[in-house]
Amino acid sequence: MSESPISFSKLNLNQQLVETLARLGFEQPTTIQEKAIPHILEGKDVLAGAQTGTGKTAAFGLPIIHNLMMDASAEDREASGKWIRSLILVPTRELAQQVFDSLVSYSEDCNLHVVVAYGGTSLNVQRSNLRNGADILVATPGRLLDHAYTKTIDLRRTETLVLDEADRMLDMGFLPDIQRILKKLPAKRQTLFFSATFHDRVKKLAYQILTDPEEEQATPSNSTASTVTQIVYPVDRKRKSELLAYLIGSRNWQQVLVFTKTKQGSDALVKELKLDGIKAASINGDKSQGARQKALDDFKSGKIRALIATDVAARGIDIQELECVVNFDMPYKAEDYVHRIGRTGRAGNTGLAVSLLMRDEEYLLKAIESLLDERLPQEWLQGFEPSLIEESESERPRKRQKRSAEKQKMKSKLNIHRNRGKRS
Repeated sequence: MSESPISFSKLNLNQQLVETLARLGFEQPTTIQEKAIPHILEGKDVLAGAQTGTGKTAAFGLPIIHNLMMDASAEDREASGKWIRSLILVPTRELAQQVFDSLVSYSEDCNLHVVVAYGGTSLNVQRSNLRNGADILVATPGRLLDHAYTKTIDLRRTETLVLDEADRMLDMGFLPDIQRILKKLPAKRQTLFFSATFHDRVKKLAYQILTDPEEEQATPSNSTASTVTQIVYPVDRKRKSELLAYLIGSRNWQQVLVFTKTKQGSDALVKELKLDGIKAASINGDKSQGARQKALDDFKSGKIRALIATDVAARGIDIQELECVVNFDMPYKAEDYVHRIGRTGRAGNTGLAVSLLMRDEEYLLKAIESLLDERLPQEWLQGFEPSLIEESESERPRKRQKRSAEKQKMKSKLNIHRNRGKRS
């Protein structure tokens, strides 16, 4: 006989907070919330494996808000100023804004000061918001250090540190910044470490900064959500964009997030899809923050059907009930596959992850399957069957050089014959 679902009230959260969650439509905690919240309320360090879409923001956000509500010393911060009581570090601007928005909604009935700080926006506005410190500060590492070095904030009394998407922060080269930030924090604090994947560098950082942590997993480490159906379609390079357009049209996908490996590739694919009558836009590192935000807003509102993104630009994107994710190019890092497809099949919804596989990308697929410890199903689509021999990306320059050399050789022979004719 199965147990009845647990409610938020059973997790010993503040009743006012439980009522706010009910008004927001949150009735039952997700797996990671049910597992992590009791440990955090007890003041323990937590090492949590949680992908995007598992409810991890609430998993650390709700108990932090609860503890702040129950702490009568909130007035002390107003008197002293500049103190940051809870610090949440995230890898990207987009994720910082999303976490901030969620925490503001959870704490709307509380007398808490929540601030967000990230690059690309006014330092002066952020300084003004931080004039009296903050109960919760959500920040990217670089911008946090800007404020710390100019003494806008003081981290010496920070009670709780959260590293959200820790694996992403390491992949983006933030380890030196994180180490600088750790030196500014008190040794005695609560640390919460959330990551979708756990490669060696992530584990090393976690064990360095956590003290006797409780370890919890929303899903097995380095795994994908069970709600996501995965399929691989082998196809020749020259027919990739044609196949993508066919799938979007024939399957009537209204909202598909497509990953490419380069910025140039994302822009080129947008042009190809538009020629096929599919509204698309790209987000990549060459786009301004405003252009990226407009493309994302148009995608969420349904004005465009396909959003083409690179891994870097897509970090932090949060789209509820995303229908489908497509790997137009296979990722170089197997962990990126987990992050990519974790954007669909969220919060109990079903999702679809499609990979378009060229012959010279098969080694990348093997790395993904090794990480996941499972074979991904493959299917040849009628009319798009791959040729038995497809020239790889590395073969193309060699063939061009060979053809050029042959042409030069023929040209030399012709010149010799012409010169002989002139002499005779």
